[in-house]
Amino acid sequence: MIGWLHCAAGVSGDMLLGALVDAGVPEAVLRDAVAAVVPVGLRAERVRRAGLAATKVHVEGVTSAVRRTWADIRELLPAGTAAEVFAALAHAEARVHGVPADEIHFHEVGALDAIADVVGVCAGFAHLGLDALTVSPVALGGGTVRAAHGVLPVPGPAVVELLLGRPTYGGPVDVELTTPTGAALIATLATGWGPQPPMLVAAQGFGAGSRDLPDRPNVVRLLVGTPLTAAPQTVIVETNVDDLDPRIWPGVLSALLAAGADDAWLVPILMKKGRPAYTLRVLTPESHAAAVQEIVFTHTSAIGLRLLAVDKVALPRETVTVTVGGQPVRVKLARSGDRVVNAQPEWEDVAAAAAHTGEPAKTVLARAVAAYWTSGETA
Repeated sequence: MIGWLHCAAGVSGDMLLGALVDAGVPEAVLRDAVAAVVPVGLRAERVRRAGLAATKVHVEGVTSAVRRTWADIRELLPAGTAAEVFAALAHAEARVHGVPADEIHFHEVGALDAIADVVGVCAGFAHLGLDALTVSPVALGGGTVRAAHGVLPVPGPAVVELLLGRPTYGGPVDVELTTPTGAALIATLATGWGPQPPMLVAAQGFGAGSRDLPDRPNVVRLLVGTPLTAAPQTVIVETNVDDLDPRIWPGVLSALLAAGADDAWLVPILMKKGRPAYTLRVLTPESHAAAVQEIVFTHTSAIGLRLLAVDKVALPRETVTVTVGGQPVRVKLARSGDRVVNAQPEWEDVAAAAAHTGEPAKTVLARAVAAYWTSGETA
């Protein structure tokens, strides 16, 4: 199973809790995990955000307002993902404040409800047992937010620090959309970043934030499903060349085929200033595209090229051998379903048989085709 988080309205701990419940994780899984660490409860509520139904998870029974350090929280948490999340958060705060991590006081995230968010979210994803979790580019918001140290710009310095090297963007509204807790969770849990991967979606969940945004649902979306294996991509590598000695082209085409290209050919064209030239086109699996490009650049005078993704339809092929004048000639067959629709002798074998028998190549070619179609093996 794999998952994808869509963070177009940012991400926070309570939004992730809601998305997990909405996607089918039993509320008891989250509640039991949290109760084992801190004396608080969880309650899921169905809400609407900009007309979209979502789940809002509330942390209840919070009575402590203790300012906890990372050392304090470390004593509460068992070893595992939740501890890794808080460690990431502590070190990010330490870097932006210039103090040792153990001295960081979690003014914004040190209360019991934040610990509950982290523990519950980690338990929820553990329950899903995902092999991979991809996260979309993350909306961070904008404007300012009042924190323990005063008014800070959005995104907050710790959020930026946690998401260094990950795809993010400002806005789309001037409020805080991504919290430090949410940033620490996705930074720890994500195995990849980007658009939704190819997948067969089995469940979708929307986790609601606390506020209503003016023109968009304030939710994070979680998709859960099975991965789809993408079909191998075929590309055409092409370039126009008007200044290459034509005697070089046969060697270029041979090198391209040897590098794994499916086909390579030249098309005569007329370029600017009336110059005769060729368009070189190479049909190749994407896995061989880099090798093909290297050959184009090193074997020709091209200094640029184009890559075009194409769909390729190829019939299943096999090879049989017939005898002409006592000489073996391989015949390539193409099938559509169970029916042979094309039988083409290999030219090298035809030429070799013609040289041995003294017959014209066109005669050997015709006899090889006839030998196959009369062999009784055409089914």
